[in-house]
Amino acid sequence: MRVGYGRSVFERLLPIILGRDVSGEVVAVGSEVKSVCVGQQVFGALHPTAIRGTYTDYAILSQDEEASAIPFAALTAWRALNGTARITEGQRILVIGGGGAVGFSAIQFAVAAGCPVTTTCGSQSIERMLAAGAEQAVDYLSEDYELSIKGKFDAVLDTIGVAETERMGISFLKRGGHYMTLQGEAASLSDKLGLTLGLPAATVFLLKKQIQYRVVNGIEYSWIFMRADIEGLTEIRKLCEAGKMKIPVDKTFPITQVSEAHEAKDKRIVQGKVVLEFD
Repeated sequence: MRVGYGRSVFERLLPIILGRDVSGEVVAVGSEVKSVCVGQQVFGALHPTAIRGTYTDYAILSQDEEASAIPFAALTAWRALNGTARITEGQRILVIGGGGAVGFSAIQFAVAAGCPVTTTCGSQSIERMLAAGAEQAVDYLSEDYELSIKGKFDAVLDTIGVAETERMGISFLKRGGHYMTLQGEAASLSDKLGLTLGLPAATVFLLKKQIQYRVVNGIEYSWIFMRADIEGLTEIRKLCEAGKMKIPVDKTFPITQVSEAHEAKDKRIVQGKVVLEFD
């Protein structure tokens, strides 16, 4: 967002506050709110199109948008595996790009559901992937994945979303399986063509892909977007409390150093999650 992705929606609203993940203490509730009370510790994530961000002392969330490094990535993975693919115990799952927060969350969700998981990642992430329960972690830079990865999968979550990873994911799917990518074209086409032309163009593009893959490959093709989901948040909380889900935080910055935090991510000084803290 900072560099202009989604500008077709957000540009006319500038200046806006960035940030989607949040954790903290409830200081006030609306008259209709029954699920939380003042003083309660909560965590949550705002919808990708929310106008108010979370890089601020106070954030307003709906009841459905219930520790700050977890919700956005984990809810995205939850929507893919549980909302779209509807995985069941024993199904084989392939996560392309397991080293990122969404991919790592997906691995933990799948393992908790009793699903064997294979993932691709960088060499520095292999031990972490295996420790999280993945049966196989393939270094995408040094290994030939077509030779290393065996068998077919019921669902593929592609967190990279380039042409090569899409080709790879489709080739490893069973008929009737689900290919899911985080790199949908809705925002990019809207930025390029404007909302009036961009959203219809994105819809046509998606339908064309869905029909093509359904007819030729016998699989389902989906774009995945995060959505606040109370069922997903409840499951995330349970898994975290049981020690079955962890999103490692690599570094924390004070809220006054937002620029430095973004810079550290841009320059890949910090590989994993960053948390902004208030005094």
